[in-house]
Amino acid sequence: MTRKSKIILPIVAGAYALDRLTKLLIIERLDIYQSVRVVEGFFDITHVRNTGAAFSFLAYLDESYRVPFFAVTTLAAIGLLLYFVKQARPGETLMLIALALILGGALGNLTDRLLYGNVVDFIDWYVGRYHWPAFNIADSCITVGVVLLGFELFVRGKAADGGAL
Repeated sequence: MTRKSKIILPIVAGAYALDRLTKLLIIERLDIYQSVRVVEGFFDITHVRNTGAAFSFLAYLDESYRVPFFAVTTLAAIGLLLYFVKQARPGETLMLIALALILGGALGNLTDRLLYGNVVDFIDWYVGRYHWPAFNIADSCITVGVVLLGFELFVRGKAADGGAL
């Protein structure tokens, strides 16, 4: 097993497994739109389904177009991420971790789209009547991965090139 595989595979598998496990628990234990209050006025676990992408982007499209579109788009993104993994140089561990988190999240949401035609979301943050759109573990992994990737490319990349931060 290569060094890259030793870094990537456990993170992808862990992110994917945690995402699937939490979504299956939500599906099994909560009816659609049912909520469990975790922190009054701030955080609930709420079973919702997102037919679109982030912030319900393209949710209005007919399912016969939407599901294949998101499946093909996600598969293309996964292919691009794997290309970036292959191009990563020795010592770019943070880059590999970021790409692995994004891959694990993408696979988790792709699985939902293929199984259900939508994505299971359940993490519901809010303050009073102001809600952040519900999300899931896959979305969290993608977000953390993108932040780490941005840090690696823009902050550490400038430092490595001798540029000012």
